[in-house]
This record gives sequence, structure tokens and C-alpha cells, in this order.
Amino acid sequence: MYNNFNNNEGERRPRPRFQREAGSVSARPRFRREDGEARPKPFGFNSERSERPFGERPQRSNKPFGGKPKRNNGLYSAHKQQVYREQHEDPTKPVRLNKYLANAGICSRREADDFIQAGVITVNGVTVDNLGAKVLPTDDIRFHDQPVRRERKVYILLNKPKNTVTTTDDPQERHTVIDIVRHACPERIYPVGRLDRNTTGVLLLTNDGDLAAKLTHPKFNKKKIYAVTLDKELDPIDEAIVRAGVVLDDERIIPDALEFPKEDRKHIGLEIHSGQNRVVRRIFEKVGYKVVNLDRVSFAGLTKKNVGRGKWRFLTPKEVAYLQMGNF
Repeated sequence: MYNNFNNNEGERRPRPRFQREAGSVSARPRFRREDGEARPKPFGFNSERSERPFGERPQRSNKPFGGKPKRNNGLYSAHKQQVYREQHEDPTKPVRLNKYLANAGICSRREADDFIQAGVITVNGVTVDNLGAKVLPTDDIRFHDQPVRRERKVYILLNKPKNTVTTTDDPQERHTVIDIVRHACPERIYPVGRLDRNTTGVLLLTNDGDLAAKLTHPKFNKKKIYAVTLDKELDPIDEAIVRAGVVLDDERIIPDALEFPKEDRKHIGLEIHSGQNRVVRRIFEKVGYKVVNLDRVSFAGLTKKNVGRGKWRFLTPKEVAYLQMGNF
């Protein structure tokens, strides 16, 4: 190995220069060929591009990290969340008239029955007042002499705040959930199920009548998870009673799970699938407790993650597909 230093004096020894013999093939010149002309540019070099002067730094982009931000596949983009794959509809298969009106966003099924009995619905020019009447998607259906057109499906998840009524119209003119999402879409949407005025948490709003019927019917066994705060700690004896099941309206309500997420026994996590009105509050009232705070953290697999209180977002196509397949 060549030593760069002089061992005797400690000074740096100059590196020897190796000379090529006469007639030997020399290395390729770096900038000039042997005839003095410039070496050809490499393939793909853009000769028209202006070269940056030596020592001058290129301009940096104003965008973060010097380039385009990473895309999130449109997970929370308004366009991708509002465009859902329409389910195939057989034009030769008749459907009930009230279901057709509900799917068109005119009203709910119960309200459609009232309109049918009132004689304001015509099918192919004939007034229909039979509640069991069925129609085809190709029929000319009119509501107050106005043609009924099928609307695109809209699905909105709302983190419901307190002092808000779960209804489309309140005679007492209280603040409703529709007031929060009024400017979300032009379609007429309505809440799926109900939450008490002072109950907060996940609430789904849509104009999909078929999906709303599935999510409100008890036979589909959809799960709901609540964060419950009691006025006092739950006694172990009363806990055993709740776990065994409490009878409400001649039906035994058995929780699917009951946990204590905090150190005290006032805060309870309750998983239940019953669709009775005010079921959580009534369960604990049955054993002598008052629910101080009630928050629904999950409904049919939907959570309020990244959705602040009083805020809303559109469901993603993947979430809608799961609900339509019944993966609750």
C-alpha cells in the first residue's frame, strides 16, 4: 500500500504521476475529443433547455416538501364520496308504490301511504289510492301532477350535538339535525333511526329507503355502541342484573357487551342491538340509575372518528358497499 507520508520527516509525500507510454490508448477525454471538438451530448439531453449558471441554486417550489402533496385516493373528497355505484334495477320487477316514492326522495314510506290515501299520486294518468299498489320503474308516476324522478343516493354521517332534535321538521321550531346538513346536498335526506335530544354521537342521514329500512328493522341485528355516564357508580349487583337482561315492553334486553373504560364505575361502554326507544336510559332507570351523559360512538360499524361534534361528512363508497351488503 502506498504511504502518503514520509516516515522520517513526517511531511506529506507528493503522489507520483504515472505517464502513459507513447502509442498507448489514452483514456476518453472528459470534455473534448482528440480532434478538439466538443464531445457529443448523451442520449435524451435537451439542447434547447437553458442551463443553470454555475453556483446558482434552483428555485424551490412553494408547495410543501418541494412537490405535490400525496394523494389520499379521494377518501374525503366531496366528489368521490357523493358518487356511489347504483345497484342494478330490474325494469320488469314491480315495487310497492310507497317504496318507490321513498327511494325517489319524495317522502318516507309512512308519509307516502298518507299521500296515496289522499289521492295525490297518479300512475300512468290514473289516481292510485290502494296502499298495496305496485308500479314498474318505467311507469309515469306523478306527485301533485309533477313527475317523480329518481334521485341520486346520498349518505351523510353526522356527529350529533346536544339540544338537537332528530326529525325533519319540528312544530316547536327547535334546532334539528336537518338544520346542520341543510346545505350538504339538494336531495331530501332524513335521519335513520332516532337519538334523544340530549344524546350525542353517530347519526346516519340518507335518501336510500331500502338501506334505511334495513338499518331500522330489528331482524338485521345491527350493533350500536354507547358511552354511558351515570349519576353514581354502578353497583356489582346491579351490573349482574343488567348483564342478565332487563325486561322492557315485554321484551328482555340483554346487552352484547358491558365494559368499564375508566377506573371508576360511573363511565360504562355498552354494546347493544335493540331498537327500542330510549333503550339505554330505560335499562339503567330500571335498576335505579340516571344517565347523565349518553354518546353513541358506533352505529352499524360507522364511527365518528375525525368528525367533530356538530360536524358531518359523506360516507365513502366502501362504507356504503359494506352497509348495502349487510356487514353491520
